[in-house]
Amino acid sequence: MKTINLTTQRQAVYDVVREAEDHPTAADVMNRLVERGHSFAYGTVYNSLRYLTEKEMIRELKLGEAASRYDARTDDHQHIVCEICGKVGEVMTPMPEEWMTRVAEETGYEVHEAHIVVEGVCAECRTKRKK
Repeated sequence: MKTINLTTQRQAVYDVVREAEDHPTAADVMNRLVERGHSFAYGTVYNSLRYLTEKEMIRELKLGEAASRYDARTDDHQHIVCEICGKVGEVMTPMPEEWMTRVAEETGYEVHEAHIVVEGVCAECRTKRKK
């Protein structure tokens, strides 16, 4: 079992990510900490995010954007990103096991996990476009 050392700063960062519904970036986490009255250095926030990711308490998401996003849901799921507003949503539909098998056969890799990012236009942006 992994030993977890949650300092006050790490706990505060974890709370922000855990309570977020929008997969915040490090800058988002920093802003929310300030709103809560904390004044941590950027380095502390980045180091805390890295620590929490290494301890598998949160997931770092690289969704094709410049900045990583963070997710407190560590169960197996995928993400969908709106091409217009950038909103990130959860996709709970399981990835077909056949995909993993076919990727392994094609590449010769032993595949352990996959993270699929689906892109499209969210309902809110579609509604705005029609107006």
